[in-house]
This record gives sequence, structure tokens and C-alpha cells, in this order.
Amino acid sequence: MLSAHEALAVVLQIRAGELCVLLWRRALPPCEGEWALPGGRLGTEEDLGASIRRQLAQKVDVRDLSHLEQLETRSEPGRDPQRRTLATAYLGLVPAHIDPVVPDDTGWHPTVDLPAIAFDHASIVRSGRRRLRSKLSYTNVGFALAPPEFTMSELSGYYRAALGHDVAATNLRRVLLRRGQIEETGHSVPSGRSGGRPAALFRFRAREMEVTDAFAVLRPPGQA
Repeated sequence: MLSAHEALAVVLQIRAGELCVLLWRRALPPCEGEWALPGGRLGTEEDLGASIRRQLAQKVDVRDLSHLEQLETRSEPGRDPQRRTLATAYLGLVPAHIDPVVPDDTGWHPTVDLPAIAFDHASIVRSGRRRLRSKLSYTNVGFALAPPEFTMSELSGYYRAALGHDVAATNLRRVLLRRGQIEETGHSVPSGRSGGRPAALFRFRAREMEVTDAFAVLRPPGQA
């Protein structure tokens, strides 16, 4: 039997302070009723990148990806019980200020608390989370998680959710300014009822991924 090739997407977004992944519930065997990554078989006249963009748009109506990159290829013989299936996974990111309209059988799930998930897709989700955490250390990929303008408190919350550990806003500001990733917009958010200084608004200097510090690592507090 000839092997099939599918494209899958680990679509991540910070929602309500948590790093979430987009999953859809399978209606047919195998793994009927379990959750799975969006995607499907590669069309005869398309490449992998075109395939995953088409399937995200058609199946789960996600068109607002701020970043998409190839993640990995899975080729284990038994990963699909029905036939030999290769899977090429992509990592996609949706900025926090967008709320994509998704079908009733599709939903966002915290990456640290996944439901019953089909095939090897839980492992692929973990690979996507590792890739994001790694790239937050040495690239400006945070632009793909954040809205166009943000306070440093908001940005540190996005980094905290993605990295899984606390990130101080003052330290993050110093690091990202030194690396040339962010800049002040010249605007600010008015102070609330409790008073205090207005919070400055920042933005990422580039809205596509750049390597800004190839040797940097953002570690949890207390680790060398």
C-alpha cells in the first residue's frame, strides 16, 4: 500500500493568560471522538505550505496567522492504524488580540492540560511548544503573540504564558530593548482610578521573524 502524506498545524495563541492550541474533534474512525490537530492529506497539485494554509482556512477558518513555519516530519510506521501516513507539522501563531471564528467541533485547549488526543498529536503539540519557547530566547517571534501595541506588563504576561515561568516586565524591557526587538510608540495608556504614571506603549520593530541574539536563553528564575 502506498503511503499518504498529511500536513498538520500546531496553532498556538495566548488566551486568558494561557498558551492554548487549536484542536478539532474527530467524527470518524480511527480515534472517533478524540481531539486532533487541524490538517489533512496533501493535495496532488500543492506543496506542504499551500496545503496547510488551505486546510486551516477551509476547516477551521483560521486566516489570521502572524507566523507559520515548518516544525517537523513524523514517519513512524504505526502512527496511523489504518495506513502508512507521513505527517509534516507546522507551527502557527495567532496574536492575542484576534479571536478567530472556529466551527462548533473546534476549540482552544491549554497546552499544559490537553484532552484525549488522537494519534501522536500530543507529542507534536509538545514539540511546537518547545520550538516556541526556544525561539523566544533568540528571536523576535514574540511579535507573533502580541498585538501591534502593548504595555510591558501585557508583554511580560504573554512571555510568561508561553515560557511557563515568571518573566519580570522590567527585565524583559531591558533585554528586548538591548536586542533591538521593541521600541516605544510615543503613546501611553492612561492611568486607572488608582492613579500612578501612565503605562508606555511599545511595539516590535519588525513584524517578521529575525534572529536577534543567537546565544541567548531565557531561563526560569534561579537557574544559571
